[in-house]
Amino acid sequence: MKKETYEKRARIANDVMNYIYKYIDTNINIDELSVELNISKFHLHRIFKEEFGKNIYESIKAIRLEKAANLLITNKYSTITDIAKMTGYSSQTSFLRAFKERFLMTPKMWKNGGYKEYSNKIVEKISSNNETIDFSKIEPSIVKMPEIKGYYIRHKGYDRTIKKTWQKLQTWIYTNDIKEYKQMALHHDNPIITPLEDCQYIAIAAIENEQEYLKDLSLPTLIIPKGIYAKFSLTGKYGDVIKLIQWVYHTWLIDSGYETTPSPSYTIYQKNHFLSLDEEFILDYYLPIRYV
Repeated sequence: MKKETYEKRARIANDVMNYIYKYIDTNINIDELSVELNISKFHLHRIFKEEFGKNIYESIKAIRLEKAANLLITNKYSTITDIAKMTGYSSQTSFLRAFKERFLMTPKMWKNGGYKEYSNKIVEKISSNNETIDFSKIEPSIVKMPEIKGYYIRHKGYDRTIKKTWQKLQTWIYTNDIKEYKQMALHHDNPIITPLEDCQYIAIAAIENEQEYLKDLSLPTLIIPKGIYAKFSLTGKYGDVIKLIQWVYHTWLIDSGYETTPSPSYTIYQKNHFLSLDEEFILDYYLPIRYV
């Protein structure tokens, strides 16, 4: 595939995903979207599935249910009917059926503590470090982040195999002799809710100086949306990041007075455990929020 064609296809797939996140609480019309992007619906579906590994409707359903799972915990005064509407479901019955199929429990069971048992099973699979971390000592800062452009490689799965993707991205960075850049990770899926093997993890190089001459432009680009984020700083080892994410969503967020938005969270590494021999990291985790 020619480089121009590859970049165009990646851009279309990312535009579709961004559109889904932006309008997840509405009746998303793929026919209108295909017209807007000037591409047939058939090709739109094919390009999206080749890029993300699942079709558009599967992604819409997954994102809706992930948002609903978070809102059931954080929105104390919203009814299940309210949350069904907030996540784009036309009826409570269809929402209940979809939620139970996805999480193997009803929304009420989830809201009443079932989420803890569900996420604990996922976290235990990846966390080889059994040390207890007192996250309550972490005081997040509320920041307004600008739009960030990055070159990326997409990885399916949330485990040590991510290292191979980072090594590929690092090879691309060396090839282009890039000196100033940020190592970032975009979490299209929440790893404490989504089965680890299905998580979409995106390794990103955000170049500080866009005027740098790039010898190899084979990688596609994406835009991380601007917005208000809660920023959590942490130093630790492999397996600690997912513990932080669990604490952020299931402890801090509940009592924070904020709710998360449909936009994905992301990480900026000062030290990347996937590229460090000691598997240690220094990072900032950014959770998109809005005032309730």
